Amino acid sequence: MLKKLLTLIASLLLATAAFAAVDANSATEAELDGIKGIGPGLSARILQERQNAPFKDWADFIGRVGGVGNKSAVNFSKEGLTVNGKKYSAAAAAKAEAKNKQKHSSAQAADSKARGSAGKEAATPAATPTAAPAAQAPAAPAAPAASASKN
Repeated sequence: MLKKLLTLIASLLLATAAFAAVDANSATEAELDGIKGIGPGLSARILQERQNAPFKDWADFIGRVGGVGNKSAVNFSKEGLTVNGKKYSAAAAAKAEAKNKQKHSSAQAADSKARGSAGKEAATPAATPTAAPAAQAPAAPAAPAASASKN
């Protein structure tokens, strides 16, 4: 009976360790790969972004790591991924969505501004206008060469 109890306790400890949170700011590549849905490519992108600066929150994580959106963040959080020790939440989703909208609207404004200045340059006439090609008169049909020389 004692052996069964010790085996049960050991099993519970191992199960608890398996579900331990993996923080995006301190996890190794192997730990990130252990999260369902994160493969070698995504873990490499996470580590690369983390080298630039630690992730502040889930919104920062989603905004900086390409290929991660709200839906995948929910799944990663369910699998045990945290950012600064926090699980993904609806508040984080709203913050990430607002950040993405701001990012996209800024990019669209920059594109529109760039297109607007390019359009103005194209609409400005050149300093020296080009002459229109002269109208050509239709060429007279050539006479056959055999009938031109008769001796």
